[in-house]
Amino acid sequence: MTQSALALRQARSHLLQYGECPNGALDERIARSWRRSLEAGVLPTGRLQAVDPLTGNDLRYALATNQDLLAHSRPVMEYLHQQVKHSQSMVILADKQATLMHTMGDVDFLNKAERVALSSGSCWQEQYRGTNAIGTAVAEASSIEINGAEHFLERNGFLTCAAAPIMSANGKLLGVIDISGDHRSRHPHTLGLVSMAARMIENRLVLASCQRHIRLHLHIHPEGIGSVAEGIIALSADGWIVGANRTGLEMLHLSSTDIGSAQIGDFLDVRLDELLARNAHRIASPRQIHLQDGTPMFMQVHAVESTINSTPTVAQATPTDALSKLDLGDSLWHSATDKARRVAGKPIPLLLHGESGVGKELFARAVHESGARRDKPFVAINCAALPEHLIEAELFGYAPGAFTGARREGCLGRLREAQGGTLFLDEIGDMPLAMQTRLLRVLQERQVTPLGGGKAVEVDFSLICATHRKLREDADNGLFRSDLYYRINGLTVNLPALRERTDFQALTERILAAHNPERSVYLKPELLAKLSRYPWPGNIRQYSSVLRTASAMLDAHEEFIDWNHLPDDLLDDLAADAQSLLTTSVSTSPQNLKAVSLAVIQQTLQDSHGNVSAAARRLGISRQTLYRKIALAH
Repeated sequence: MTQSALALRQARSHLLQYGECPNGALDERIARSWRRSLEAGVLPTGRLQAVDPLTGNDLRYALATNQDLLAHSRPVMEYLHQQVKHSQSMVILADKQATLMHTMGDVDFLNKAERVALSSGSCWQEQYRGTNAIGTAVAEASSIEINGAEHFLERNGFLTCAAAPIMSANGKLLGVIDISGDHRSRHPHTLGLVSMAARMIENRLVLASCQRHIRLHLHIHPEGIGSVAEGIIALSADGWIVGANRTGLEMLHLSSTDIGSAQIGDFLDVRLDELLARNAHRIASPRQIHLQDGTPMFMQVHAVESTINSTPTVAQATPTDALSKLDLGDSLWHSATDKARRVAGKPIPLLLHGESGVGKELFARAVHESGARRDKPFVAINCAALPEHLIEAELFGYAPGAFTGARREGCLGRLREAQGGTLFLDEIGDMPLAMQTRLLRVLQERQVTPLGGGKAVEVDFSLICATHRKLREDADNGLFRSDLYYRINGLTVNLPALRERTDFQALTERILAAHNPERSVYLKPELLAKLSRYPWPGNIRQYSSVLRTASAMLDAHEEFIDWNHLPDDLLDDLAADAQSLLTTSVSTSPQNLKAVSLAVIQQTLQDSHGNVSAAARRLGISRQTLYRKIALAH
């Protein structure tokens, strides 16, 4: 036993005997925590108070309640895990009640950690577990490290834990991020690492929750703006502070209690309307300002929608048309909607490029509904779905008795049905060359002559075409008419594939809401993360079909879609994807088979929160085989 551990044991004995810790024996925050632990009836060597971990619906409810915290923390946790991987430690996210929400860690340490309940659903409040980094960080609302014998329970003395609180934009405690490991592997910079991670998560949360507010980004150096060290202050249109990160509050010498009760004009040497006027129509470079006490500071202004003393804002009011409803935050999709909006309803043909299933028809319909022709027809036709001998009659119509089998009254044709509105030709690259010639003539002359003769009829419609093919290459190779290509290509807009989009979670929520209009349904966080990395060859159409089927597999009382609700073919694809690392590595480096096998097992166990049975199912092997592989790998 080291001298420090002996001193801590003596201090603990003194506490048990006299109700107080010896002065100066340990950090005052830990001393307070020991007293709280004792007052709660926790004894260093006694049995734990009974507290069942959250499971089933209770755990699902907790995860759903903390969905935003989980979503913004998970990328940071993955980064943090990369920094401490193979160091016999875990990265842990807990909510404001010190209940574990998500864990990532090394397999060896997970086995030991299970004995002290370091798994999702377990509660680490001081009143149940004594002094520990997670529970004490919640109680103290500050970053703290608890090493070895500093834990109140002797059974936790093998741990070293560092935790930092995560605060919301309004200064409320949301949760805690923690690194726990073997105390023999303690590193002096771990507390700094988790504190930085907490600030990263807080910045993400502030930006997400304050999108519709004016934001001031602050730092003493202009290069610091946009970094994890920047201060962020969110303002109402009339200058009241409505949100901030901790760094921003510290820079202005404020506390969380000042949020909602302080105005920015009391702290800066420049008026808000002046800042907005100087930044109108764009986000300007950082400019130097001074706080009221003379402290120099650099500031960048981000405003979305406000009018102060008739001052123009940084950006125009966010559109609320049909295109905006499809814009869930992805930059590529946003660029596409912005371009299309500018030509909606104008005599400029629009050509949509994108893989099958990305939502080209949905996008085209939104363009129509966002333009001046929204009250007129929207006529969609899939050129690849019609038999070649019918497409001419379908498009151009026909006179009565034009051919055998024709309707007695004739047919107006889809081009004339679109009169005054929008014609959408999907997969135009599959249109036969003969039909391309007739379509080109219609677009040039703005007249349609039905099959079987008759008078040419004037037509007026907006044209939107779509294709998954590379039409320019097809035109160069004689597979598509060059003159038609240039006629329909007034503006080309590329729609991103699902695997390229950054709004996967928001899109998931939209699709689930559409498939489950009468109840709330969610994806388990770890499943959402896994599906977001799947390539989705069928894009949104495929993903929507998967979620529809998974929703149908839910029991009436279930709210969360998990692995067992997925179709078998997708489970096979995901399993094959997990094994691709093994296959690739074996083909290039057979001697690394053991290491790669262990890596796949470790990742699967991590995704399963250490649940061996669940991991075995995902790997497609028995639990006994998985245990054997773990033993052989070591």
